[in-house]
Amino acid sequence: MSEAIHPLFDLSDRVALVTGGGSGLGREYCDVLAEFGATVVCCDLIKDRADETCEIISKYRHKTEAVQADVADYAQVREMFQGVENAFERLDILVNNAGISTRPVPFAEIDLDEWHRLRRVNLDGTFYCMREGLGIMVKQKRGSIINISSIAGVNAARRPAASYVASKAAVIGLTKQGAFEYGQYGIRVNCIAPGYHLGTRFLESSGTMLSDDEYKALGQTLASLTPLRRTGEPRDLKGLLLYLASDASSFLTGQTILHDGGWTLE
Repeated sequence: MSEAIHPLFDLSDRVALVTGGGSGLGREYCDVLAEFGATVVCCDLIKDRADETCEIISKYRHKTEAVQADVADYAQVREMFQGVENAFERLDILVNNAGISTRPVPFAEIDLDEWHRLRRVNLDGTFYCMREGLGIMVKQKRGSIINISSIAGVNAARRPAASYVASKAAVIGLTKQGAFEYGQYGIRVNCIAPGYHLGTRFLESSGTMLSDDEYKALGQTLASLTPLRRTGEPRDLKGLLLYLASDASSFLTGQTILHDGGWTLE
């Protein structure tokens, strides 16, 4: 361990799995976990992205592994977790980050296929990974699960987004129930609800394509409505993710932390 790392944040000898780790927020999560000593398994639907993340974080000289898996497919999720357990014989940190959005259409006009597609990734995928991850962590009598929800799971979104809102609110519910049922095994389950963090592929997943000027204007509008007068950047979440993954948060469980620059202040 580097002398610069406080023992509370030292992740040496710990194994972490991050879903959706091939880009955006997920890549930042992989980076900070590796920086502070963890072996990182980066899962992404697109293998090239996972490989790229592993190449980036290899600078920390800890073991990394790229895995291609669709979290909406339970068979693939189960195979991934079995692979992690076989390779490392443990799982200490699970970050359920994989998620998508859909086109912003009014509630009554939501395409049912899009509703089910989003639910399978955002909700079913989180449940599948929690189910498999908990099975490993119970044997160890310890572990930290960090689910990624959204401020849209806490308050109504300020645009048409019923399917996304429902899925992210459900993730918060899974977080609370998981914390209640598995605290007795030394497993903590917490949730991060990010606000607007630009520089991710979030808009791309909804099929929304903006020009450079439109993207800049969006950022300016969001910043003007945020008490801190700026939008978040993916790297802003590193500190919070590290806190929840490490022993620094050893008595914190079942919580949803809003990381939004004050957007949800009443």
